[in-house]
Amino acid sequence: MDVLRKSSVFAAEVLDVFDRSVTEKDLVSQSRTLCRDYILSRINQNGLGWSKNELNFPPSTAALAEVSVVLLCLGDELESLQPALYRNVARQLNISVSMENMVSDAFIGVATEIFATGVTWGKVVAMYAVAGALAVDCVRHGQPATVHILVDNLTQFVRKYLVSWLKRRGGWRDITKCVVKKDLTPEQNWMSSAIESLKYFLTTIYVYVMKEL
Repeated sequence: MDVLRKSSVFAAEVLDVFDRSVTEKDLVSQSRTLCRDYILSRINQNGLGWSKNELNFPPSTAALAEVSVVLLCLGDELESLQPALYRNVARQLNISVSMENMVSDAFIGVATEIFATGVTWGKVVAMYAVAGALAVDCVRHGQPATVHILVDNLTQFVRKYLVSWLKRRGGWRDITKCVVKKDLTPEQNWMSSAIESLKYFLTTIYVYVMKEL
């Protein structure tokens, strides 16, 4: 009985150390860096030629760089499923990128709808994909300052609604389980939740369009 009690105490101590190994502040900061990385990739992918300096990139650890690669890999896979959905997002939402408040409200509205029924890695990827697509629209239409607003919006959304979930998962590195490491081929199990998130994105687009009628 004494042995069991000691084992239980030891297990509790291990779990406590694990729980404290990643702080909420770190997770929020990492979400910002990942957002900048994702946005930069999408802007350059569209031939709009931004650099890390323009997004004020902080130094990134090797571990976070791996997470960023995986996030981009999953984003590529998600966007390839419905390419039209992630192009001209501002037009689909019927908003003007010259109005920062409108872009901010639209992004928060879409993110809220995506996570309306819970949090999954697929939905997290979908949120980053929306931010990246909106950032492309902003730069393309001469509103680069709004990109920083999007980064702030996503970061604050993570801080308010997702950081506890991320902490329970052990941090951002948990997303690397969604890919086969050899060639970064996405595992199929994450895809179902991503596809589900598309439904919420489409619903939100409809809601925003109807608001303008």
